[in-house]
Amino acid sequence: MNLSSINATIRAAFGLAVIAGCSAGCYLLQSAQGQLALMSKREPISRVIDRASTPPSLRAQLEQVAAIRDYASRSLGLPDNGSYRSYADVGRRYVVWNVVAAPEFSVSAKDWCYPVVGCVAYRGYFVEDRARRYAAGLRARGFDVAVGGVAAYSTLGHFNDPVLNTMMGWNDVELAAIIFHELTHQLLYVANDSSFNEALATTVEEEGVSRWLQSQGRAADLANHLTQQAHYIKVVELLSATREELRTLYAAPLAPQPMRDRKRAAFASLRSSYALLKAGWGGRAPFDAWFDEDLNNAHLASIATYFNCVPGFERELAALGGDLTAFYARARELAGLDQEKRDAIVCGAP
Repeated sequence: MNLSSINATIRAAFGLAVIAGCSAGCYLLQSAQGQLALMSKREPISRVIDRASTPPSLRAQLEQVAAIRDYASRSLGLPDNGSYRSYADVGRRYVVWNVVAAPEFSVSAKDWCYPVVGCVAYRGYFVEDRARRYAAGLRARGFDVAVGGVAAYSTLGHFNDPVLNTMMGWNDVELAAIIFHELTHQLLYVANDSSFNEALATTVEEEGVSRWLQSQGRAADLANHLTQQAHYIKVVELLSATREELRTLYAAPLAPQPMRDRKRAAFASLRSSYALLKAGWGGRAPFDAWFDEDLNNAHLASIATYFNCVPGFERELAALGGDLTAFYARARELAGLDQEKRDAIVCGAP
């Protein structure tokens, strides 16, 4: 899982919330309006490439996207549809701003519930000011809150999702990773099982990026990608460990002020540990933007279990000799099981 796809679960759920309709009031009305506005900006990538006024740098990136998209269906067996075959410039650096909130003494995110999509652990806004105003109201009620810009999200194939200008700051490896990841969600998505969905998409993403780079003879880029992934996992492990430490703290019979003091100390320790990791990596690491902010429960609550089930899927793929068609069939078979059985096979110890 690359840094650009950390909120894949949130992006996917947000896309479903957008199409759920407006019966939940003004929030879903603005979501539907934002989604329709985005869809209206789509143009076929081939048309943008052919246009004389297209900047050379954008043309080059879209040519890469077109080749990546073809590779996804031709060589990885991912859905051959209209997603990521169009381009939309939304005129801002993020397409959506997500608001995540958690109580002062909890690392579980507050849920919001909508028709069709059900309950999700965030609210997404197409307008940054609306997101920040809503976040301010939550803070006034005592919640820990995080607001984060999202460069891409998926509607799970309900719309033909475009490539966005917000993604054009990424390199071609990051673009390949997000396209492979999101198309896997379109291939198979199990309701109410984020760990399964994200582990499956992450496994296909990583296998796809590896095959794609190898097919181009880019061994150095593959080695660099694997190093960055290892760094990413280390930081996620650090964040997850702090989350579990705080979960234990919040369950303790402490008065509010001593609990606040220990909470503050836990976050200070997290910052120190992160600084040590960064120093060993030349001063660069994932999640820098988070550590530039006032870290709180909401940041930790938005870390989903992306990796616990990945080794299980990797074992399944290896057992099938790397045959992706057979692997997808096996994933569908697993998806048909009840969650307890599915977890025991994929998420349990080998």
